[in-house]
Amino acid sequence: MLFWVIAAILTLGASLAVLLPLAGGRKGASAAGDHDLEVYRDQLSELDRDMARGLIQPGEAEEARAEIGRRILRLGSGSQSGTQAPSPSRAARLVATAAVLAVPLVSWGLYGALGSPDLPSQPLAERLAKNPADSSVDELVARAEAHLAANPSDGKGWDVLAPVYLRLQRFPDAITAYRNAIRLDGDSAVRQAGLGEAIANAAGGIVSAEAQGAFEAALKLDPANAKASFYLAMGLAQEGKKAEAAAAWQKMLGQLAPDSPWRSAVQQALAETAEPPVAAGKPANGPDAQAVEAAQQMSPQDRQAMIETMVAGLDDRLKQNPRDEEGWMRLIRSYVVLGKADQARDTLGRAVAAFGADSEQAKKFTAFAASLGVTATE
Repeated sequence: MLFWVIAAILTLGASLAVLLPLAGGRKGASAAGDHDLEVYRDQLSELDRDMARGLIQPGEAEEARAEIGRRILRLGSGSQSGTQAPSPSRAARLVATAAVLAVPLVSWGLYGALGSPDLPSQPLAERLAKNPADSSVDELVARAEAHLAANPSDGKGWDVLAPVYLRLQRFPDAITAYRNAIRLDGDSAVRQAGLGEAIANAAGGIVSAEAQGAFEAALKLDPANAKASFYLAMGLAQEGKKAEAAAAWQKMLGQLAPDSPWRSAVQQALAETAEPPVAAGKPANGPDAQAVEAAQQMSPQDRQAMIETMVAGLDDRLKQNPRDEEGWMRLIRSYVVLGKADQARDTLGRAVAAFGADSEQAKKFTAFAASLGVTATE
């Protein structure tokens, strides 16, 4: 009810601000004329006083009195001839009044038909005070954030909020929450694995050196931690060590419980490692099974030459299709593995230029390259 009272007062005030000038236009003009006439009368009185005291000669006084008289006559003739500002006609005032009154009536009518005037207000404090069972995820997160803002040393609070941030894909917030939980409540395999997952996801799924360190710390605390083992194997695959990655995933399968949620992820990763998908009419991104077998029998020099040929092929494909985000990251990593830091740095510059220096992809490329020790050139 208070809302409607305030809205009515504001509407009335705005309407009067427009209507009053329309109604008082002629009175305003008359008041201005009366003021000018009063000024001229004062000037005549002042002139008489100056002449009586001898401050002005009679001839000069007569000329001044004549000039003031002419001004008074012009003022009177102007008022009678209509040279003053014309006031709005009756019809114009009626139209303006109708328009001003129609705006609030139409807007209120539309709000009553399309809006929700009966919906009660929901201030944040009241929403946060609700029963948690009746709150949405966003409200629960807001409640936790408000609590931690007032109690930043609550390690349990950070520990509860960190995986929620991770599920909401708020990866930078998840990194901060996991680090606070570790700092305040101590190290644990679950926290270190969660931190590594947040760091990897923040880098676009790349297992950087920082993420790898968190996963290795988790395995030291709990050698059976499936998340840490899975991501470390993924890091091996991203480095081109697919045989080692496959071996690590096979070892995981032998240790996982039959109902473990990680079994399907490991099986899918193994399938992708063994048989990388190849689109029709396009070259594969890596060697096939025969090429891998042949590479095992090559000398180190021949194997290095084959790898460099594959990297050069990827480089050529990116020149033809520079919008391949994953391709750019594979090429940067390949040059780092080959020990060609200058070419990795040049590739980073080309990738950033392909998407624009201010793009999200450019930020991802820069962060990924930095995790490998490669920085962009000026």
